[in-house]
Amino acid sequence: MNSVSEILDKHELSKQNIVRLLSITDKGEHDYLIRKAYSIKETTIGTNAYLRGLIEFSNQCQKNCLYCGIRSGNHKVTKYSLTDEEIIQVVELAQKNQFTGIVLQSGEIQNADFTKRITGLLIKIKKATNAEFRITLSLGEQSLETYQEWFDAGAQRYLLRIETSSEELYRKIHPDNELHNYKTRLKCLENIQKTGYQTGTGVMIGLPFQTIENLADDLLFIRQMDIDMVGMGPYIEHTDTPLYNHKDLLMPIMDRFNLSIRMIAVLRILMPSINIASTTALQSIVPFGREIGLKAGANVLMPNLTPEKYKSHYLLYENKPCIDEEADECIDCLANKVKMVGEEIAYDDYGDSKHFTKRKASFNP
Repeated sequence: MNSVSEILDKHELSKQNIVRLLSITDKGEHDYLIRKAYSIKETTIGTNAYLRGLIEFSNQCQKNCLYCGIRSGNHKVTKYSLTDEEIIQVVELAQKNQFTGIVLQSGEIQNADFTKRITGLLIKIKKATNAEFRITLSLGEQSLETYQEWFDAGAQRYLLRIETSSEELYRKIHPDNELHNYKTRLKCLENIQKTGYQTGTGVMIGLPFQTIENLADDLLFIRQMDIDMVGMGPYIEHTDTPLYNHKDLLMPIMDRFNLSIRMIAVLRILMPSINIASTTALQSIVPFGREIGLKAGANVLMPNLTPEKYKSHYLLYENKPCIDEEADECIDCLANKVKMVGEEIAYDDYGDSKHFTKRKASFNP
C-alpha cells in the first residue's frame, strides 16, 4: 500500500488513491494531508476567506427527501416565507457589513408564481445594491427556461447539491417517484452550467448505506462535471425523518467530521482553483468546525443572516448552530474566529471562482 506522502507526490490521483486518503485513521497522516491541501490553497488562490450572506427565506418545500427536516411530510415544521421587503432589509444589512453577495435559499418549489416572484426579487435586489452585487440561488430543480430567466434577471451563481453521485444511494435517501429522480437532478445541474452560472454542487458525507468508494466517486464526479464551487459537509440526522430509522448504520459523529475535512482537502488537491465552502454543519459538530475547514482548503463562508425569528424553523438537520443569534452577532463572531486561525476575511471582494473564470475564458477565446 502506498504511503500518504507517496500518493500526494503523484501528478494525478486515481480512485484507489482517493479511497486511501479518505480512509486515513492515523492522525499524523491526516495532518499531513491537511497541510498539503492548505499549501495548494495558499499558492493557488491565497488565504482569504470570502463571505456569502445566507438568507433562508422560506422553508416551504414540495419535496419529501428522506433525510431533510423541512420535507413536505414533516408536519411538525412551522412554515414561513419572508416578504420581499424583509429580504431586501437583510441584503442591505449584508452590504452595510461589506458583503459582496448573498445566497437566496429555500425549499424546492416549482410553479409559475414562484418563478415570477424570484425574478421580481432579483430585480429589486439589483436596484437596492448595484449591478455587480453577486446573487447565488439555491432553489432546487427548475426548468431550463426558469434558470435562464433568473440568470437574465441578475443571478450569477447557482448551487444545486447532487447529495450523492451514486444513483443507487440516491434512491435510498429519496422517495421512489418522479419528483425525486436522480437523472432529473443531474440534468438540472447540466442546465445550470449550460445557462452560464458559476455552478455549484455538493454531497452529504457519512450517510447511512454510503461507502468510502461512493465518496471517492463523488469527488471524481465533481471534477468530471467541471464544477466551479462546492458545498459539502457531514450528514447530521434529524429525528423527524425516515432516514433516522437507520441511525444505527451511522459512523460516530467525530468520524463524520474528520472524513468531511479530508473530503475538503482531497477536493482542493484535485481541483486547486475552485471555491469550496466550509459549511455550517461542520460547526454543528465542533465549535471551530468551519475554521478547521478553512485550514483544510475551503475558502468560502456563508454566515446565516436570516432573521432570528425564522432561523429555528429552517432545520434541515438537528443541533444547527447560531439559531438564537441575530445577524450582527453572527458576523462579528465569525470574523473573530477566522482571525484566530490566521486567515483574513476578504471584504469588498467578490471572490468569484477562479476555476469559473478559466472555464469561461476557454469557451470565449
